[in-house]
Amino acid sequence: MNARLQELEKRSIAIIREAKAQFKNLAVLWSTGKDSTVVLWLCKKAFFGKIPFPVVHIDTGYKFPEMYRFRDKIAREWGLDLIIARNEEALKNGMSPEKGRLKCCTQLKTEALKRLLKERKFDALILAIRRDEHGIRAKERYFSPRDEDFRWNYKDQPAELWDIYVKPSEDFSHMRVHPLLHWTEIDVWEYVKQENLPVNPLYFARNGKRYRSLGCMPCTVPIPSTASTIDEIIQEIKTSKIPERAGRAQDKEKAYMMQKLRSLGYM
Repeated sequence: MNARLQELEKRSIAIIREAKAQFKNLAVLWSTGKDSTVVLWLCKKAFFGKIPFPVVHIDTGYKFPEMYRFRDKIAREWGLDLIIARNEEALKNGMSPEKGRLKCCTQLKTEALKRLLKERKFDALILAIRRDEHGIRAKERYFSPRDEDFRWNYKDQPAELWDIYVKPSEDFSHMRVHPLLHWTEIDVWEYVKQENLPVNPLYFARNGKRYRSLGCMPCTVPIPSTASTIDEIIQEIKTSKIPERAGRAQDKEKAYMMQKLRSLGYM
């Protein structure tokens, strides 16, 4: 095993095990993308091949068909306790990106998650975010508390020194746990290759384009690419000046949109 990847894996597994030890009702979010699939694999490794808590997929109804097929295949093969959360009321009332992407993400992602949290009373959620992926995520901590309305106070984050993390208290409704914060996009792909992990086919080039970051169909566009293998993707990332989330429309619609979404409880 690559020494750097081994160190990254070791720290992430320690964070996951810490979360399991500290919280009574834990779950992990899974988008079917590369990062969250790596987190699922780390959870399996942390607990000897079996994830001992539910896996949550927030379904907006606008995901790519390939994402649904990948989700169902891996859930079956890995024996996941899969929970699919949808804001059926909003979908029934015609919510879509055409109503405005901030409004759509709030209703179909944030509200769907908030309702699930209230229903299942999860006290902690494991997410696959990285600091290098988006500027607002650089403000995150490994253990990030949310208030009673599931909001994130990005101006007042707890210090994390010497691997001492926030412990459960009465000061927040639930905790977000981020075991991949210290990873980079290239780290993720190198780990995927090393561990021979399944990959959503949307990441590989087809007809001169591929998806570098996966989201909803109306809000995600592919980038020009000929990378059809993991090695080619890694090499492309090393030389590319295109940001990872350049194809994600909600990142560009308004200034600080991701910050607004995350402060309201978004992933």
